[in-house]
Amino acid sequence: MPRGTEAGPAAVDAYLAKVPVDLRRALQELRAVIRKAAPRAEEVISYRIPAFRQNGMLVYYAAFRDHRSFFIGSVATRRTFAAELEAFAAGKGTVRFTPERALPTGLVTRIVKARVVANAARAAATRRPPARPPRQKRGAGAAPLAVARAGCV
Repeated sequence: MPRGTEAGPAAVDAYLAKVPVDLRRALQELRAVIRKAAPRAEEVISYRIPAFRQNGMLVYYAAFRDHRSFFIGSVATRRTFAAELEAFAAGKGTVRFTPERALPTGLVTRIVKARVVANAARAAATRRPPARPPRQKRGAGAAPLAVARAGCV
C-alpha cells in the first residue's frame, strides 16, 4: 500500500465523522453512488481524503469549508465529461459542488464507470507475460550443461 494511504471503510467512516453534519450528508450520498458504480473498488484514505481504487486510483472526494470536491483522478476522463461538468467550478481534475448545486448521480456513475474501464485497460496493457528462462544454445559443438559444469568437456 502506498505510504500515507489507509485502507478500508472504517478509515473513511472516521474521516466522515469529523466532517460537519451539514457537509457530511452530501459526501455520504456521493460515497454510496461511487460504491454502486464500482462495487469491486476498495475504499481508502489517500492525500488525507476518501478515495476509491481499483487497478489504481479511481476517484477522490472531500469536504471543505464552502464546498465539496469530487476529484476525477484523470485529466482525460475530465475532458470526456467537460460539457456536462461545465456548470460546476472545476480545475483540471476537480469538480466543486454545493448543496444548492449537487452533482447529478447519473453523471457521477458514468464518470466512475469510465475510470474503472480506463484503469482496467491501463492495468492490462502494463501486465507482462512471465519471464522465460534463457534458452541454452544447442548445436554441433555445444556440450550438455551438466557435462560442461562437471568439467568433463
